[in-house]
This record gives sequence, C-alpha cells and structure tokens, in this order.
Amino acid sequence: MAHFRTRLALLGSAAALAAGALVPAQFTGAQPAAAAEEHQWVALGDSYTAGVIRAAGNTFEVPRDGCERTDRSYPQVIDRDLYGLFELTNVSCGAATIENVTDTPQQPIGRHMPPLSEDPDYPFPEVPPQSQAVGPDTDVITVGAGGNTLGFADILMKCPQLGSESDGKGTPCKDALGAGIPARLKKVRQEYDRMLSVLHERAPHAKILAVGYPTIVPKDTSKCGYGDLTKFGTITQGDLDWLRKDVLEPLNKAIDDSTGTQDAASFVDLYTSSSSHSVCDDSKWVEGFVTLPDQLSFVHPNALGHRNAADHVEEAMLNATT
Repeated sequence: MAHFRTRLALLGSAAALAAGALVPAQFTGAQPAAAAEEHQWVALGDSYTAGVIRAAGNTFEVPRDGCERTDRSYPQVIDRDLYGLFELTNVSCGAATIENVTDTPQQPIGRHMPPLSEDPDYPFPEVPPQSQAVGPDTDVITVGAGGNTLGFADILMKCPQLGSESDGKGTPCKDALGAGIPARLKKVRQEYDRMLSVLHERAPHAKILAVGYPTIVPKDTSKCGYGDLTKFGTITQGDLDWLRKDVLEPLNKAIDDSTGTQDAASFVDLYTSSSSHSVCDDSKWVEGFVTLPDQLSFVHPNALGHRNAADHVEEAMLNATT
C-alpha cells in the first residue's frame, strides 16, 4: 500500500507537470481552474476506529468529549494521506454500540474503567447518535462497530477471572458464556442491518464501507503466555482458541454478511492482512491488556494496526469515488 500511495503522488505530480507543459503561452497568466470539490466523508465507529489508547496516539480534542479520538487512529491517518481529496467528519467514539451509531445517544466513558482506571474528567456530556453527522451530501461513510454490541469488553473482563480460578486449565469462559454467543451474534447482525438501512436513508448517494476487526488472537495460542498482562493475562489457551473461532471470526462474518443487504455497502477486511500481527506476535498491531511500562490498553489496535487499517480503508475509499 505504501507503493500505492507513492504511485498516487507521482501520478498527481506528473499530471500537474504535463498540464503545465501543454498550456499555450497566451494563457499562462490566466487564473487556474477551480480545484475539484472534496468528497464528504464521515467516519463512524467504536474504539477500534477512534483510537482510544496512548499506543494509538494522543487525543487531540480540547475540551475532551470522552470519545478519545487519537491522532494516529486510521481516520486521522487517512485524512493526512488523502488531504484535499476528502473532507473528514470523525464522530467515532470509544465504547460505542451499533445503536449508538444508529439512533441512541451515548454517554462517553473516556478512560474511566474502574477498578482498572479512573478518568478525572468523567462523567462527560452525552453525545448524539453518530448517524446525525451523515446527510444527503455525504459521499463516503466508513463505519467500524459491532464489538460492543457483542459484549466483547465484558467477555474480556470475565475470561481472565475464570481462567485464574481454573489455574489456567480447560475452557472455563467458553463453559460459562459459550451458549449465549449465537444470540449475541444474531443481535449484531440484526442491528447492523438496521444501521446500514438508516445510513443509506440519510445519505442515499453515499458509499458505505463496513470496516471489520483485525486479528486479535493468533492461531497458535501457545505463544500467548498465561499470566502475561501484555497479552491476555490469565485467559486460558483453550478459551483463546474459543474466542478466535467462535466469537471474533464469526463477528467479522456477521458484519460481512450484513453488507450484502445493501447495494451501497461493502466490507473492508482487516483480518487477513493482520493475521501475523496479533496480540501475541512479536510484531503486534493490537496491544494486550497492558502496554509497558504502565498503560492500560485493554486489547486495542496500536498505531501500526491503525496504519494497516488506513491502507485498506483508503484504497476502498478511492475505489468508491472513482
């Protein structure tokens, strides 16, 4: 993708030079033609879009609204990459559910996750449903949501506790929560279908890019190191296999399947490209529970993960507008 961006820049430079060479001398003093109008782009989503953690950059909004959008999150990276082609409105928000994107106001939590962390600015004012940022003039919508509707954060809180109680053996989290996962996935699919319909109604001419989740758990869970807080802490190896196969991969499939309900929507796969960059890989694109020395990351993409997301999303955006 770096080569793609380089080619794009070179093509633009070459076109500009060629245009200058072809202008007849009698017109050299004329005013330049008006620049092409920027495409209107709205970025929607949860913490995997917003950035949230320090390993994904610094929050840049003053005063803080509790959504914790960071300057190295993929919408902001794309905004810099494609400056002048798209005008970004980024209303993504940490902890957002699909309903928060569609039509339910959200109470942002910032970095307030007691007993793990407390945010001195909490509570924050309510933010409106993210879809309100979308309108008839919107050309492209990117949306990354579904994990909080599934309850992934709650699962991540419960599994280490159960793994510790079982001394790292078996599949205690699967045993406790597994039976309820199909219903959670069904809810994701139903709410995602409705969200896409609402977005299409608000922006009938927009292309909707549904952004999936990256690889979080590796196929070889033996390298995750039981008890290592920079990875998955005390989640058992068996439960990590379950999380990958029965929770996270089906979540991406539910989102992918939902895009098939809208002609204007398409799925942006991040899972395949990040398969060797899980929480437990040396070259990780997703942080574990803790980023050394003392940052709570709670399993979120770092700046490298957002760079990878930016590469794939911006290519889809360019394809959608050409």
